Amino acid sequence: MLKKNVGGLDRILRIVIGLALILGFFLNTEASLRWLYLIGIIPLVTGLISSCPLYSIFGINTCKK
Repeated sequence: MLKKNVGGLDRILRIVIGLALILGFFLNTEASLRWLYLIGIIPLVTGLISSCPLYSIFGINTCKK
Protein backbone atom coordinates (compact mmCIF):
# COMPACT_ATOMS: atom_id res chain seq x y z
CA MET A 1 0.00 0.00 0.00
CA LEU A 2 1.17 3.51 -0.69
CA LYS A 3 2.26 5.70 2.19
CA LYS A 4 -0.04 8.66 2.82
CA ASN A 5 1.85 11.88 2.14
CA VAL A 6 -0.91 14.25 0.98
CA GLY A 7 -2.99 15.94 3.63
CA GLY A 8 -5.52 18.65 4.38
CA LEU A 9 -5.63 21.60 2.05
CA ASP A 10 -3.34 19.91 -0.48
CA ARG A 11 -5.77 17.01 -0.80
CA ILE A 12 -8.82 19.26 -1.21
CA LEU A 13 -7.08 21.35 -3.89
CA ARG A 14 -6.05 18.25 -5.83
CA ILE A 15 -9.60 16.90 -5.84
CA VAL A 16 -11.14 20.24 -6.88
CA ILE A 17 -8.57 20.86 -9.64
CA GLY A 18 -8.91 17.29 -10.90
CA LEU A 19 -12.70 17.50 -11.05
CA ALA A 20 -12.54 20.92 -12.74
CA LEU A 21 -10.23 19.62 -15.47
CA ILE A 22 -12.34 16.54 -16.09
CA LEU A 23 -15.46 18.70 -16.22
CA GLY A 24 -13.68 20.91 -18.77
CA PHE A 25 -13.15 17.82 -20.92
CA PHE A 26 -16.89 17.23 -21.11
CA LEU A 27 -17.93 20.87 -21.45
CA ASN A 28 -15.35 22.04 -24.00
CA THR A 29 -16.20 19.70 -26.87
CA GLU A 30 -14.88 22.00 -29.59
CA ALA A 31 -11.30 22.24 -28.28
CA SER A 32 -8.63 20.82 -30.57
CA LEU A 33 -6.52 19.54 -27.66
CA ARG A 34 -9.49 18.48 -25.57
CA TRP A 35 -7.79 15.29 -24.39
CA LEU A 36 -5.34 17.37 -22.32
CA TYR A 37 -8.13 17.96 -19.80
CA LEU A 38 -7.84 14.27 -18.91
CA ILE A 39 -4.61 15.13 -17.10
CA GLY A 40 -7.05 16.02 -14.29
CA ILE A 41 -7.26 12.30 -13.52
CA ILE A 42 -3.82 12.47 -11.90
CA PRO A 43 -4.54 15.10 -9.22
CA LEU A 44 -7.99 13.59 -8.64
CA VAL A 45 -6.62 10.11 -7.96
CA THR A 46 -3.69 11.32 -5.84
CA GLY A 47 -6.11 13.44 -3.80
CA LEU A 48 -8.54 10.58 -3.29
CA ILE A 49 -5.89 8.08 -2.19
CA SER A 50 -3.88 10.70 -0.23
CA SER A 51 -0.63 9.57 -1.78
CA CYS A 52 1.57 11.19 -4.40
CA PRO A 53 4.46 9.24 -5.98
CA LEU A 54 6.37 12.44 -6.76
CA TYR A 55 6.13 13.51 -3.12
CA SER A 56 7.68 10.15 -2.18
CA ILE A 57 10.56 10.65 -4.61
CA PHE A 58 11.34 14.15 -3.30
CA GLY A 59 10.65 13.35 0.36
CA ILE A 60 7.73 15.79 0.72
CA ASN A 61 4.96 15.08 3.21
CA THR A 62 2.02 17.45 3.82
CA CYS A 63 0.07 14.91 5.87
CA LYS A 64 -0.02 15.55 9.61
CA LYS A 65 0.76 12.51 11.70
